[in-house]
Amino acid sequence: MVVSSTIIVSVINGKIAVWETENERAAVASIIPQLDLTVLQTPQRQTEEVDMLMTEVTRNGTAIQEFILEGFPAAEHLGILLFLVHLLAYLASLVGNMLIITMTCEDHRLHTPMYFFLSTFSFVEYSCISTVIPQLLAIFLSGRQKISFGACFTQAFVFLFLGATAFFLLAVLSLDRYLAICKPLHYHTIMSPRMCVFLVTVCLVLGFLLMAIPVVMLSQSVYCGPNVIPHFFCDFGPLANLSCSETRSIKMLFFNFALIVLFTSLLIAVFAYSNIVVTIVRLPSARERQRAFSTCSSHLIVLSLMFGSCIFIYIKPKQSSRLDTNREAALVNTVVTPLLNPVIYTLRNKQVHQALKDTLSRIKHHRYHRKNVLFS
Repeated sequence: MVVSSTIIVSVINGKIAVWETENERAAVASIIPQLDLTVLQTPQRQTEEVDMLMTEVTRNGTAIQEFILEGFPAAEHLGILLFLVHLLAYLASLVGNMLIITMTCEDHRLHTPMYFFLSTFSFVEYSCISTVIPQLLAIFLSGRQKISFGACFTQAFVFLFLGATAFFLLAVLSLDRYLAICKPLHYHTIMSPRMCVFLVTVCLVLGFLLMAIPVVMLSQSVYCGPNVIPHFFCDFGPLANLSCSETRSIKMLFFNFALIVLFTSLLIAVFAYSNIVVTIVRLPSARERQRAFSTCSSHLIVLSLMFGSCIFIYIKPKQSSRLDTNREAALVNTVVTPLLNPVIYTLRNKQVHQALKDTLSRIKHHRYHRKNVLFS
């Protein structure tokens, strides 16, 4: 690239603009008359002067120190109602996921690979939505919420890391069901305790690495205004759109990583369930086929909601388009599916029903015994 002997640097509403000729600057000045204009004459000092100007912009307070989460401005008049609805959904999801984890730990009949993966998935999913739902509830109650620069990027990373891990765990769950139904003789040999721990560790490591790299790169870009995020939490797309730096390469990197997470787990799930369906069709009993299809169809509904909403949000040509629709799709992924997952994946299972009944019976017996001891 040829560097000219004179460049023009202007600050327009806190953003740095650089032109190589006065004609380019004059063309913009005819539209925006108020330009803070600096002419740099020495080519050797061009980079140094631009860096000094950027530092001065930061020192003068135009660099972003905090963001404002806009939430749902069109639904502000329904704030209390939306707060109650989402609070109930969040608490129901909490109870369902904690019930799965507790029963899996307490009941020896649930010490199987499937319930180990399910309890891990429940913990990851609840942790994931807990990074954003409290913020959403605060927005419904009091409108826009401020969040510091560091807290915003921490929230974005934790949400994306746990979300990516959850998708990898869904793929592992699909493979587990495939092996249990289609390869029952080899199931316990393949899904040993060591293999189960290894698969969960791989899911966590992959989720961490694939999401940490683009989020860290984006956090090091320049933010000089505006600072309003048109969302109810700090997501990657809105943050990238607010950056004053060139973020095209970072967006492309994130797009590729999101593609790996979503389509790898989707392909594994499709492979597993297509083979499961073929095996179910061959079952001799019509009643067994109906029960198996009922279970698989409910699983596929949840998978469709999760994959559909995330593909719509993250695998789009333009992240800046249809932001309102993005927020609605994010609600599906953070409110609806976490509420359905405990019911569909576990609480409809007869083995879990029996474990729950036994747990409640033990609690009643323990209370009755303590009452007799106190009054004896």
